[in-house]
Amino acid sequence: MRIAVLGAGSWGTALAIVLSSNSHDVTLWSYRDQYARDILERRENPSFLPGIPIPESISATSDLFTAVDRAEMIVTAIPSQFLRGVTQQLQGMPLDHVLVVNVAKGIENGTLMTMSEMLHDVLPSLPREHVATLSGPSHAEEVSRKIATTVVAASIDPETSRKVQRVFMTPTFRVYMSTDLRGVELGGSLKNVIAIAAGIVDGANLGDNTKAALMTRGIVEITRIGMAMGAQEKTFSGLSGIGDLMVTCMSRHSRNRHVGVEIGRGRKLNDILGEMVMIAEGVATTKSANDLASAKGVEVPIMTEVGKMLFEGKNPLQACHDLMTRDPKGEG
Repeated sequence: MRIAVLGAGSWGTALAIVLSSNSHDVTLWSYRDQYARDILERRENPSFLPGIPIPESISATSDLFTAVDRAEMIVTAIPSQFLRGVTQQLQGMPLDHVLVVNVAKGIENGTLMTMSEMLHDVLPSLPREHVATLSGPSHAEEVSRKIATTVVAASIDPETSRKVQRVFMTPTFRVYMSTDLRGVELGGSLKNVIAIAAGIVDGANLGDNTKAALMTRGIVEITRIGMAMGAQEKTFSGLSGIGDLMVTCMSRHSRNRHVGVEIGRGRKLNDILGEMVMIAEGVATTKSANDLASAKGVEVPIMTEVGKMLFEGKNPLQACHDLMTRDPKGEG
């Protein structure tokens, strides 16, 4: 297939490499001229995936319309809070024959839309059955090095899920399929909030018991929001739920965990974000998650405390105390 990958960060670059290994015609779009030039001239993306060779078969450009010209599939690897601005430029394009695969993990601030909802809002001519999401425990640093990884492709149309599965599947990148688009999107987005909390636990030296409890109760909160939004409960026991949660809470590659670690050590959010090249999606998603939970009447005490630590400067030890001293409850 002729495939445009929009977003030349670490994840977009890694997926372009995966797709190229399946002999697809891949064009990688970057919003910065310099990143595109680095890829073309150095066959490397030193800003996001240093040391990873980029095949000669992958072309790169900073011109959006060159990237999507005659594309049969568009992969959106743009951070969630910037996706609307980029895709608005595609309005008016004939999209009835194009599959769009979103790989960003987030919920838009203000609108509280998932990424598929945002795509339909911006591109009303895009058929709903042509939109899919690819999600799961998959750090770009490992995928680009061909370390065995499994993810899930989800769409409301089973045939679209199967097509995405076929396009991306390699011996080291195994793709399962699902029709629970809403659940897969929410699992991949909301786990970033819990990952920040897990990093705070590590940064504040609160211990393994605390982190295990946090992850376990965190997936409960994710599932509560998901079911209130019409998702299937079983999805959150899968790759885009507990699978993605585990890797993001524990991995040294996790940007969201990194933010949490620094918060746990007493640093300020703006100082942490100012030092980062990549975007930690969970920061913006924390705001959306709490707004969404409030709108749906769902109790999410961990996500609430993450919001207070990030945006109000609450002390992590006090947040832990407040969580531990809530009224006794049953686990179910």
